[in-house]
Amino acid sequence: MRDMQPSPLLSDEATLHAAMLREAERVLGLLQAASARVVTAESCTGGLVASALTHFPGSSDMTEGGLVTYSNTMKKNLLGVPNEILAQHGAVSEPTVLAMARGALSVASLARLSVAISGIAGPGGGSAAKPVGLVWFVVADRLSGVARAEKQVFSGTREQIRLQAAQHALTMVAASLSAPV
Repeated sequence: MRDMQPSPLLSDEATLHAAMLREAERVLGLLQAASARVVTAESCTGGLVASALTHFPGSSDMTEGGLVTYSNTMKKNLLGVPNEILAQHGAVSEPTVLAMARGALSVASLARLSVAISGIAGPGGGSAAKPVGLVWFVVADRLSGVARAEKQVFSGTREQIRLQAAQHALTMVAASLSAPV
């Protein structure tokens, strides 16, 4: 019988998944301390952020919900992302994730924060201007009116890119909660 070793790829994904869950737990603690709730608007992460947040018992007190808007049609219909923004900038852009974040706050009246994510997880779909691994993020705070945007380019497999993006989104939420209002 052969000695069965986990593949390095699965090990990397397991490590990334565990790190994402640790960050989600930290975010929930910060949300609880601030008596705040969050809503997610996700594209390339396909609900990973909402899943990580709701992994923990009691998370319903801090998590308003999650919207997976993978297609442009869903971004328009659920989040109110204007056709003009999608046509001019594309789904993976700062204006789109800003509109996604604002749209999420408009449908989740109890949420103080929203986090929006759109990117290219690969393995195809990238270009010179928008490579595989490019992800845009926005965290919007209803209380302060501040919306913070960032873009990152991650490397790895499709799943590794998605896990890194989800963890980064959670880190941005934590930073928003740690910043003075």
